[in-house]
Amino acid sequence: MRRMILTSSLLLALSGTAMAAQVYKWVDAQGITHFGAQPPEGQETKAISTTVAPPPKGTSPAKPAITAPTTGQPDAEQEAINEKVKQEVAVQEAKRKKFCEDSRTNVAQLQNNPRVREKVDGELRRLTEEERQSRIVELQKSIGENCL
Repeated sequence: MRRMILTSSLLLALSGTAMAAQVYKWVDAQGITHFGAQPPEGQETKAISTTVAPPPKGTSPAKPAITAPTTGQPDAEQEAINEKVKQEVAVQEAKRKKFCEDSRTNVAQLQNNPRVREKVDGELRRLTEEERQSRIVELQKSIGENCL
């Protein structure tokens, strides 16, 4: 029984490397790079290693630098675009926080004050109880969807 368990464990441990197939890389006449398990006949191929070495201990994965495809230098245009997008995201987040704060204030006002008035066509009119309750529900739903 032990021998069978030991043999099974050994086969299971080695099956990962046995299942790995060789991968080949080649460039066709149009300059397009291809990868495949079978190399084409009459084409110069390069065997690719499919095993990946684990990262050294104590190091964190570095953020890959954005480089221009032709020069290998950092792409200033892409970096500028990234910075612009980050700024736009920050502005949207600030607007969302302001919306959440205002919505929470409005819900509190509606819940604590049964005599709420609103300006309609230049005139102040009092909200009915049904209108007040429906606005509370709408605001709470909006807060639940948009605010953390």
